[in-house]
Amino acid sequence: MASLARELRRDLASKVTSARRIAEGGARKAIEGLAVHNPAPWESMSAEERKLRNRLRAHGRQLGDQRDTKGAQSIGRLVSEVAYEHWHGMLFARFLAENELLLMPGTATAISLDEVEEIAREEKRDWLAVVSEYAEKMLPQIFRPGDPTLEVVLPRETRNELEKIVRGLDGEVFTATDSLGWVYQFWQSERKEEVNASGNKIGADEVAAVTQLFTEDYMVDFILDNTLGAWHAGKVLAANPSLAKSAKTEDELRAAVALPGCAWTYLRFARKDGRWAPAAGTFDTWPKTVDKLRCLDPCMGSGHFVVAMFGRLVALLVAEIGVDEATAATAVISKNLFGLEIDPRCTQIAAFNLALAAWRRVGHCILPPMNLACSGLAPNAKQEDWVALANKNDRIQRGMIRLYALFNDAPVLGSLIDPLASEGDLLEAEFHELQPLLEKALANELGDDTAHEMAVAARGLAKAAEILSGSFTLVVTNVPYLGRGKQEQVLAEYCDRAHPDAKADLATCFVERCLELCAPGGSSMLVTPQNWLFLGTYRKFRQRLLKEIKWDAVSRLGEHAFESSQAAGAFVALLGFTSVKPNNSHAFFGLDATEQPRPETKAGQLRAGEVRLVGQNSQLENPDARILLEGGTAGPRLSDFANSFLGLGTGDFPHYGRFFWEFPAALHGWTFQQASIYQTLDYGGRELVVAWDSTIDRVRGMDLAERQQIHNQDQSGQQAWGKNGVAVAL
Repeated sequence: MASLARELRRDLASKVTSARRIAEGGARKAIEGLAVHNPAPWESMSAEERKLRNRLRAHGRQLGDQRDTKGAQSIGRLVSEVAYEHWHGMLFARFLAENELLLMPGTATAISLDEVEEIAREEKRDWLAVVSEYAEKMLPQIFRPGDPTLEVVLPRETRNELEKIVRGLDGEVFTATDSLGWVYQFWQSERKEEVNASGNKIGADEVAAVTQLFTEDYMVDFILDNTLGAWHAGKVLAANPSLAKSAKTEDELRAAVALPGCAWTYLRFARKDGRWAPAAGTFDTWPKTVDKLRCLDPCMGSGHFVVAMFGRLVALLVAEIGVDEATAATAVISKNLFGLEIDPRCTQIAAFNLALAAWRRVGHCILPPMNLACSGLAPNAKQEDWVALANKNDRIQRGMIRLYALFNDAPVLGSLIDPLASEGDLLEAEFHELQPLLEKALANELGDDTAHEMAVAARGLAKAAEILSGSFTLVVTNVPYLGRGKQEQVLAEYCDRAHPDAKADLATCFVERCLELCAPGGSSMLVTPQNWLFLGTYRKFRQRLLKEIKWDAVSRLGEHAFESSQAAGAFVALLGFTSVKPNNSHAFFGLDATEQPRPETKAGQLRAGEVRLVGQNSQLENPDARILLEGGTAGPRLSDFANSFLGLGTGDFPHYGRFFWEFPAALHGWTFQQASIYQTLDYGGRELVVAWDSTIDRVRGMDLAERQQIHNQDQSGQQAWGKNGVAVAL
């Protein structure tokens, strides 16, 4: 199936933004109508409404809403959750219906939304409640049975408006492969813009919205074709050595290794010692058979990589052992595919996305439990209440305490959490020992709504911990981008402690974390910012990776690699590594698409651009061990003749600076300041004057506290003052 057309994305973005505002407004009215925020229920409420209120309050606290000493409770997170669940319940229902996958319970009969509404009228029920019930039976892992948020009845006007939006979406939205990812990105877009505009540090409440970025199809295809595809191609060429010698073109080789529904369009080859071989290598340190491959996306978002891996792994398994696709699909979901995501909503979407992909391929069937979990859930309860779920079993209590400590900061750390980093086993009580107790709580045998909600969270945490402590053949993802200066204290301190060489950006911390998740001989290929390949800040990190890890591929994309306007200014690269020590002669595969102006032309360059084989060991000889795809140039370096300095700064130029034309003549106490320019001009960079005390050569009027706050920036670049040079805009 094709990706969603660009004009339909624009229409979808507008409608999803409207839907969020409508849904959140209606959710707030409904929740306040149930007195969830109030210390006591309204006198007019029925017994059933009071029970629902109590369950919603317990659920809200588990989400992180706070209750004060008088019993009043905030409802911000609960409002957001109810709005999301109702909108996506409608949306998922239409996805199922448009793909002829919405089934009457207990039958194989597909029904339309119109038929659901007719059934709902006959039963005198809301159609969303009916369709949610059907969906729960089809996918209990995604649509949680007994979720109180779906029992909230939104105002009729809210439901009418949301239904109108869902029904007004073009049918192509529900058949395109990437729609679910775009839908959630658009759902988050206003929140992301709001957080970025605030300038505040990014913490648990903001990190999911700010760091989510839809990964382009061509990036996903390139990464998987040059890992899974290269592994497969290596086996084919080993079994057919004459092909490796006689093939004329890469197209001929791709055709020879293609599988039904799996053309390996982006798989690249290079001639090595007179024979063709996959440019990224043959991954000989991986298991030899498909059933042993364990593939993880630790930041899976809406499941783009997970779904793409599913299709390739099914094709590989069918080719290897000759099973039918339905059997292969079940095996891949239960044994080969794993995913983690900091945002619980994205985790739900990813699971739905994987189910849709499976059903589109083999028809509706009962799917096995998926190895997908949210790594961003926190206990959000007192430790003693949490541990009480263990029902006085000492061994399980210790396991629950361990879970509590591991995930206390999960909403901001997500898949950075490493259960193996501290002493001891992951859990003193293994997951299977905790499971019966958690299931008992979910059956409400432990007594109250709070225990039930804690047990739901504990079950999710145990699953996430199990995956986080695993090791994998292949780890792929688009890492989250967030510079250290924007990180809230908990995240910054964790990165300091756990990733000291990579701490300057969350992205590089995740590069290191993905390598930790690899089994010995396992591989990771990632979408990352490209600045860490050359900035001095990351010199130690680069040197360590060049010495200790085999680099497989470096493909520089530069700017404009994403369609999304939210990625403006992102300069990215696709990087592959294998967790083995490189030999001195190892060369990695390089491609450069930085000069291409648009995603589609960059994609073309990845498919057909010049393949370069670059010596890994030689990169250590570059200044600061920078990663260069071009050969080094002999001779003296610019650094032998020149130095670079940061220019003078004030920390508050609107206060201490002016343009020269604001004064009728040169004034005492002001001096000219040369600045850099941001576009080509005949004359530029000579417009500014700054308040200046020439007796001490410092900014005039700035007190000691201000100078300490800006770290004496008004003394920056002293070494260059009065000397000839070149002013450069960074």
